[in-house]
Amino acid sequence: MPFGFLLPKETSFFDYFDKQADYAVQAATHFVKMVADYKVDEVEVGIMKEIEHLGDEVIRQILDHLNSTFITPFDREDIHDLAKKMDDIVDMLYTITKRLRVYKILSMERNLTEFARVIEMSVKGVSQAVKGLRDMKNSKNVLKACIEVNNLENLGDRMRDDMLGELFEKYAKDPVAMIKWKDIYQDAETVLDVCEDVVHVVESILVKHA
Repeated sequence: MPFGFLLPKETSFFDYFDKQADYAVQAATHFVKMVADYKVDEVEVGIMKEIEHLGDEVIRQILDHLNSTFITPFDREDIHDLAKKMDDIVDMLYTITKRLRVYKILSMERNLTEFARVIEMSVKGVSQAVKGLRDMKNSKNVLKACIEVNNLENLGDRMRDDMLGELFEKYAKDPVAMIKWKDIYQDAETVLDVCEDVVHVVESILVKHA
């Protein structure tokens, strides 16, 4: 059943998802800037916290609306899963930001800057896929964005493994630093995992309404 038939019933869910996508992109872009500039101070962490807070407010609105709405544009479970996983993206970026601050990292790894840019590309792909749900005529572009996010997750796996190998050599005599960076890289890869989770929900929605 095409979404065009369903859209008149309820469009506000798409507005909420658009907001979530925008906040996710804002968080990813801010993360890239922090890492590139190596400026993870209280102000920068506060900006990420504010984005995370705004995202939490949107998911609260989605769940409230879901509980009070009888007819939805697609399955209620899919709406819930999509909203939750979109929120997880911003939550994880906030988690990494806090970890960088708490761990008092004295110098930034070049690899993290590269990883941050991959995260930003993935989040932008997620945004394109999620926003494309408004119009089934755009399904080819949505699927293309989903495939790109999947490919970036695979790239992230390889990057993480390579980076961990470098860490074991670089910090062989500093196990504390090694553990810190291992945690950070694992968190970064988890962001890509969550992005992939989002597009899997999107793909499922497309299949159900093809």
